[in-house]
Amino acid sequence: MTTHQNIIIVTGAAGFIGSCTVQYLNNCGYTNLLLVDDFSRTDKTANWSNKKYVATLERTALQGWLKNNTTPIAAIIHLGARTDTTEFDYSIHETLNVAYSKMLWSYATENNIPFIYASSAATYGSGALGYDDNHSIPYLLQPLNPYGVSKNEFDKWALEQAQQPPCWTGLKFFNVYGPNEAHKGRMASVIWHSYLQIQTNGVVKLFQSHKEGFKDGEQLRDFVYVKDVVKIVYWQLQKMLSKHWSTTDNGLYNLGTGKARSFYDLAAATFTAMEKTTNIVFIPMPEDIRDKYQYFTEANMQKLRKAGYADGFYSLEEGVTDYVQNYLLPQKLY
Repeated sequence: MTTHQNIIIVTGAAGFIGSCTVQYLNNCGYTNLLLVDDFSRTDKTANWSNKKYVATLERTALQGWLKNNTTPIAAIIHLGARTDTTEFDYSIHETLNVAYSKMLWSYATENNIPFIYASSAATYGSGALGYDDNHSIPYLLQPLNPYGVSKNEFDKWALEQAQQPPCWTGLKFFNVYGPNEAHKGRMASVIWHSYLQIQTNGVVKLFQSHKEGFKDGEQLRDFVYVKDVVKIVYWQLQKMLSKHWSTTDNGLYNLGTGKARSFYDLAAATFTAMEKTTNIVFIPMPEDIRDKYQYFTEANMQKLRKAGYADGFYSLEEGVTDYVQNYLLPQKLY
């Protein structure tokens, strides 16, 4: 059987990064995909319904399906998670982000299947220890919310396992933005929110700074365009499937651009892409996130470069322009 005929499982396939990954795989000729998610969310239907795939499977049915499965599986790309950073009930994150991930890891290990999963820059907490993806750091990190804790707990668990999948990576996504994120609501990117605010009343509201040394709107993030993210997922997948991935390549990888930019720059780029005059006002940050807010994130990308990824990244302006002009304005999905 060729790799193209073996099934690739994509969890979180109806979500933002998951559905974009499915589309990228389709663009590269992969259609033998099993899409896994909670498909009861009708606000996500458009994200996946026009993609090419073999079947869909409810998230809760996957474990049972795997137990009875006889179809060869080429790889598991595990992007499904509870990603709401304002959900403070840790048990929800524990079930979906830790226990479920352990189940998939164990299956991939037992059946010798390459495994790529989504970790998060939320694991880095305040950033006091920097943003290096070396393997000693997770044990020292103090994430600021239950979501970040759950991602870090699984990272630590994975690193401790004597039995591992033949090839595996945990991708620490930084601030990903791009098409197919509308269903995320409050958790959608600031670009999406800015676009809506500009369309509605021509002004963008950004959070005031509540930290010395940071002016209003100058909080910094490593914003990475989803098209770069899915390209890197695919690049790793190809290396794994073609047996060009060694066990020394296994582990955690930052996935940002390596360049922090301000929220002001981001909002200004959105105005420019919409061909409108920049008009930004500052509002107090909600109390519930104030003490859990990251003021600076910037991925150290040396490890991915060392593993052989040589392509460039969309600049903030290039990514925002593509997103706004080719997806938001014409109301298109990726």
